[in-house]
Amino acid sequence: MDLLADALRVSGARGSVGVRLEAGGSWGLWLDAFPGAALHAVSDGVMWLNVPGERPFRLVAGDVVLLPPGTVHGLSNQAGARMEACDPLAAARAQAVGGVVRLGGPPVETRLLTLHYEQDPEVSTAVLGALTAPMHLAARENPSLDGVIRLLEGELARPRIGTTAAVNSMIDLLLVQFVRAWLERHPVRRTGSWLGALLDPVVRDALARIHEEPERPWTTATLAAAIRVSRATLSRRFPAAVGQTPGAYLTRWRMDLAALRLRDTDEPIDAMAGAVGYATPQAFSRAFRRARGTTPGEFRRAVRERTGGR
Repeated sequence: MDLLADALRVSGARGSVGVRLEAGGSWGLWLDAFPGAALHAVSDGVMWLNVPGERPFRLVAGDVVLLPPGTVHGLSNQAGARMEACDPLAAARAQAVGGVVRLGGPPVETRLLTLHYEQDPEVSTAVLGALTAPMHLAARENPSLDGVIRLLEGELARPRIGTTAAVNSMIDLLLVQFVRAWLERHPVRRTGSWLGALLDPVVRDALARIHEEPERPWTTATLAAAIRVSRATLSRRFPAAVGQTPGAYLTRWRMDLAALRLRDTDEPIDAMAGAVGYATPQAFSRAFRRARGTTPGEFRRAVRERTGGR
């Protein structure tokens, strides 16, 4: 199983904004209003990343950085530069016509691409939401990303028929390529998130079994036997990587799958119980109430009222 693809599919981590920026002279842009994860890719020139409480970080052409959701940060031509607030309307206009957001003054010295990723609000298993620190890839570490970035810049510069679909696909591809390159280049470093579990083969195999068969009555012992390790080994390494026991993760994953089924389908709740690992509808309803504070039926009605669904 492609564990990363499955987690991103269920968590709904999708790129939502793609904006090109060009800057010169003295400039600074403050970003504090968007709750999703932010990815910045420097095409040309130099840029400084400013995060409160941390030392300013210098990025050069070819560098890419992924920031945890909701991270207040600034981009500038130098450390400690004066920051201006982001103008979301200007960004939206530029995106609509294939323009750029211009910062500072001529000549243009820095070009960058800024993207944001949101997670489905009904999913509690946070693939990107559990990031605790910026993830940086230097230009020499990410040659595969350059081609995707150039293609994306081209689509944003010249919107045409199908551009929306093309941009959305490329933004998603860029995220996968970034994570892949990060894990390949930083095999002994922890990301402090769900992604860190992919660095431990024991935990990765256990997660894959859970994702492949969430309906099975897994215990720590049966899960350990399935991946051919001792129960003690799995009990030690799984919480260290994921932050919770295998049983707790299994329950959370089942509830995420159930929440999406409740929102997106008309599947009867009684039929849904077995598909997410519960022997009876009553057991499923009790587990869902413990996890979400409401019954499956109440959740379905509320989420559809909130989103305008069926």
